[in-house]
Amino acid sequence: MTPTTSATGRQRRVYVPAPVPASTQSVPLAPPQVQDPPIYRDLMRTWADGGRTLPGRHDPEWARLSAPQVTPGQFSGSRDPRGDGR
Repeated sequence: MTPTTSATGRQRRVYVPAPVPASTQSVPLAPPQVQDPPIYRDLMRTWADGGRTLPGRHDPEWARLSAPQVTPGQFSGSRDPRGDGR
């Protein structure tokens, strides 16, 4: 611990704990992954076999539908002049 003192007339000692080296610090462990119950695994397999969207999986159709349809430069037009009051 390192003692520190005040610059004013009254002296007071405050002890600050020394930093703990990184090698002795513990790393929190990740919780174990819980597997889905069999009923959910069967349901996801049925959905996948039917070509349906699955939770947590990439969906190419959604990516296509949510992609911007207007590309830069596709439409022409002038911007509002600054200070025009529109």
